[in-house]
Amino acid sequence: MSDQEHITSARTIFLKPGHNAGDFVESHKWKILQEEPGLVEVDVHLPDHLLNPRNQLFGGFTGIYVDMIAIYTTRTLHAEQKDFRWSSTVNMRIDYFAPVMGPRFILKGEVIKDGRSTCLVATNFTDMVGNKLVYSITTLLKNK
Repeated sequence: MSDQEHITSARTIFLKPGHNAGDFVESHKWKILQEEPGLVEVDVHLPDHLLNPRNQLFGGFTGIYVDMIAIYTTRTLHAEQKDFRWSSTVNMRIDYFAPVMGPRFILKGEVIKDGRSTCLVATNFTDMVGNKLVYSITTLLKNK
């Protein structure tokens, strides 16, 4: 499937172009597989400019994916997007199990605990056959 066909087949655009981090990871080309309150699953491609010399996702860029999925997952808790106020990431832990290889992989974000002032979100990276690659837990401070 070409990039254009993939974009056309997507149910919705994950994040419109114009967001620096989103543009860097080319999130406008991602396909949302599942979205419901507190849960999002996305089919993601791995751009060449994010590869290390072994043709794997350079580990330093993993946090960009984690942060974007955590924020987007938190946003699904709000029925009206206008009710969502951007949150701030206050803590992020990333555990690497295996290299993230392209051309595609799956990101899944799930709200673990939605508290009064913070939200805890788990992010999983898996390959296309379900092998666990990366696990992250992120704490977001809710902006009031």
